[in-house]
Amino acid sequence: MATPPVFTPGAVLTAAQMNQVGLWLVKTETIGSGVTSVVVSDAFSADFDNYLIQATGGVTSATVTVTMALGGSTTGYYSGATIVTYATGAVTGVAANNAAAWNVGLATTGLINVAVTVMGPNLTDPTTYQSFDSNTTSQARNWVGYHSPATAYTSFTLAGGTFTGGTIRVYGYNPG
Repeated sequence: MATPPVFTPGAVLTAAQMNQVGLWLVKTETIGSGVTSVVVSDAFSADFDNYLIQATGGVTSATVTVTMALGGSTTGYYSGATIVTYATGAVTGVAANNAAAWNVGLATTGLINVAVTVMGPNLTDPTTYQSFDSNTTSQARNWVGYHSPATAYTSFTLAGGTFTGGTIRVYGYNPG
């Protein structure tokens, strides 16, 4: 296992050291108060192939599934999910065929829980994603899917409820 680099104040870093950095914070967006969606512009670029998006720290007015749409696209989202119920271990599945957005997380009156990996949103190929969320009382959900239009995007929108507070962070990384 590789040891992470340890940097000291004032140290001059080499290109090799900088290229070992895993996730790079690309964008931070503050979620307003009483908003039904949040557009994050300038999130994706040619600098990175893949992105990790996290939304934390806020709440919604009710328990809702958080959705994500790329750019202004409102069609062509395909996904499937496995859902495990904590109390029974029962596993169920759901799917979306040519939906208006992906399901990517959960928000409640106590938390926003979004952690989604998006692969290739800045390329003119179909974009894929994977997301996992869990609520504190009943279920864990694993979402995977793709967006069919072969279009490059620079922005995305999170929606699904009436959000108050919290922060969206977008991290870029390249595989390999």
